[in-house]
Amino acid sequence: MNQNPTNQNTNYEQIYQEYRQQGEMQAGQDQMNTAANAGKEHIVAVRKNNDGDIIAIQTSAGRELDYVSALNEAKAGALANVDVYHRYGRDILRSEPDGVQENNLDNLPTF
Repeated sequence: MNQNPTNQNTNYEQIYQEYRQQGEMQAGQDQMNTAANAGKEHIVAVRKNNDGDIIAIQTSAGRELDYVSALNEAKAGALANVDVYHRYGRDILRSEPDGVQENNLDNLPTF
């Protein structure tokens, strides 16, 4: 038995997209609140080389850190919303997986 009348115009894709947008907004807000409450800086911009590799970061406090210094601060827990992974034989700085594309390190503004 069909639960939806055939004349009802339900846009499932639109409903799903609104749901995802709300989730992304909430995740971003949660991240900012967590960082603010913890008093930790977070990464707001990146500098890339000609190959597109991140070589430096800028924090919410305006500090500019080379990649190795950023890794060390992230390992020490001084930077919010990032993780350090060991891949390709070296440590790599990554944004925490939260489903929000806009705050991925590769998608941040450059300085």
